Formats: sequence, C-alpha cells, structure tokens
Amino acid sequence: MKLKGIKIGELISKYPIIQGGMGVGVSLHNLAGNVAKEGGIGIISTADIGYQDPEFEKNPMEANLKAIKTEIEEARKIAPKGIIGVNVMVALTNYAEIVKECVKNKIDLIISGAGLPKDLPTFIKGTKTKIAPIVSSGRAAKLISKMWISKYNYAPDMIVIEGPEAGGHLGFKPDELLPENKPKLEEITKDVLKEVKEIEKETGKEIPVVVAGGVFDGKDIAKYLKLGADGVQMATRFVATKECDASDAFKQAYVSAKKEDIKIIKSPVGMPGRAIRNEFIKKVESSKSKITRCYNCIKTCNPANTPYCITKALINSVKGNLEEGLIFCGSNVDKIDKIVTVKELMQELVNGAEAELCLEN
Repeated sequence: MKLKGIKIGELISKYPIIQGGMGVGVSLHNLAGNVAKEGGIGIISTADIGYQDPEFEKNPMEANLKAIKTEIEEARKIAPKGIIGVNVMVALTNYAEIVKECVKNKIDLIISGAGLPKDLPTFIKGTKTKIAPIVSSGRAAKLISKMWISKYNYAPDMIVIEGPEAGGHLGFKPDELLPENKPKLEEITKDVLKEVKEIEKETGKEIPVVVAGGVFDGKDIAKYLKLGADGVQMATRFVATKECDASDAFKQAYVSAKKEDIKIIKSPVGMPGRAIRNEFIKKVESSKSKITRCYNCIKTCNPANTPYCITKALINSVKGNLEEGLIFCGSNVDKIDKIVTVKELMQELVNGAEAELCLEN
C-alpha cells in the first residue's frame, strides 16, 4: 500500500512525514531543504536562528530576522518544488516580528506551539502561507480552532498533536509526565480527531491532523495513519542524519545515548523539557550557572533567578561544546545507533510504513 502525502490546502507533500523544528540551529536550511527534497515537509526552527551571525551578540533580534530570509532562500535552493515550513514558538519575546518576517519571505507553512498562537491568522491574511497550531489535547484543539474562527473567521490549515514523549519543551505539567499519569498519544489522537471532525463539519474545511512525540519508525507511522491521522511529525530521528545542521558531536551524543541518560528537566523558561543528562545538566542541578548576557529570547525567562541561560546552553551544544551545552531529545533517542542520509532515512520510514499497512490489508 502506497503512502499518501499530507494535503494542506493546495500544498501536497509526497509522503506523510514532517521533520519537526529543532532549535537552536539543529534544523536549519540543510536539513529542512533535504527533507523537502525527499518528499517530506522540512521545518526550519526560528529559535535564535541567527546565532551564527557575527552581529548576534550585539543585536540578536536583527541577526535572527536576517537569518530567516537567508535560511528560507537556501532551503528553497535545495528543494525548489518542496514544501518548506518554519516552527515559531509563541513564547518567543519577538514572536510577531518573527512570524511577519517568515510570511514576508513567502514561507509555505508556519507551525506554532509553546503556548496558544491566538493571533496567528492575522499575520497571514492575503497570503498563501498556511498555519498550524501545536496542541496536546482535544480540548486545546477545540479552543484554538473556535478562537480563530470566532475572531478571524479562519480555521486551522492543519493541527499538530504533540504527545508527552516528544523532545525539548513539552506542553504538559510535570506531574503529567510521570509514568503513572502520562497520557497515551493514541488516546490524545482519537480525542483530537473527534474535535477536528466537528470543526470540519462546521466550516466545510479539510483540516489534516499530524501526530508527533515518540514517533520513531514505519510501524509507528502506520499505527497513527490507521487511527485516522493524516501524517506524522518526527524530530529526533532526523538529528542523526548527515544533512542535519548540528555539529557532528551533537549528532554523536544521540547515537551514544542510553535509556538511563534521558531526563525530564525544568527549563529556565518555566516549562518541563526532555534532554540528555550530560555533564552540563548534572552541574546545573546543583549550582547556578553564571549569566553574563541576556538575549531576551523567551517571555517567561527571568535572568535574575534562572539557573542558566538556555540560549547559550543550546548554542554551545549545537556547536559541539557539549560540556557546557543542553541537548534536547525525544524519548526514543536511545534507539538511534548510526548516522544516515536523509534520503536513506526517508526510504526506511516509507518502506516500513508501507509494509506495515500492507500486512493489515
């Protein structure tokens, strides 16, 4: 059975696979462009996207806006006919400016989470850019959809469900991430699909649903497609590719990670997150790291009482300075045992999913 792509309005991917956005600098033009080239949807992370600019230390906002244009252009060179999107966190201090710059550069798709993107439709009016909120429950899907419809007469173009096994910042309370309380992604998916069907009836608009958080292989992809989802979003798997924009040392940390290395941490921005418990994490668990510079990146971060600067920690790790870096990861990072090309990974995922679906028919 051949996989069908995700249809987001007039945008149609070859395969139902979105590569999740990973910041700082883990998913930029090279990874996103190559995923789009191979038939998936490539996502550029906008979180401190301009960190490599010489002017970043002096004016991070200006560097970030400049980098958005460059990264989108470079991704398009790799995949002129592919679908390129961006991930923009609602928690970013300059959220509106970042979104506007992405729209100005004619990005195909904006995926937005780390808060409810209440006013996202206002930024894409009169453009072809599609928008998708990230939700962690049927209730959240209903809330944001009703809000957009009521205020802007606009239903989501797509909805991304992010479950509790995802990497990085998580949209769950710390106690919800305990093994005995953790909601199952399958149940969340059913709940969201039910709400989306009602919204589709009300608006007459097709709204694809994409599942993320712990999706690892073709078998997982087939499972969520059979539940009724239109596709999956995967991030962790794409770090261990030759085209990923992170350093080789960062990628090797994924290959070397064991199950016991995966830890839920409290991020300086006030949210729980999943990361590899390296020497840096062990150090900041017992002592506060000296903060010499605030990048004004996240609304909820207060430099006066934060244990460390998350921007600096993420920049360190993506550059390969793991001793002083934070390494976000998904719950299945321990299953990764080698670095492959994006082409090889995409084929493995597609072949695995199609084989699994054929077994059911």
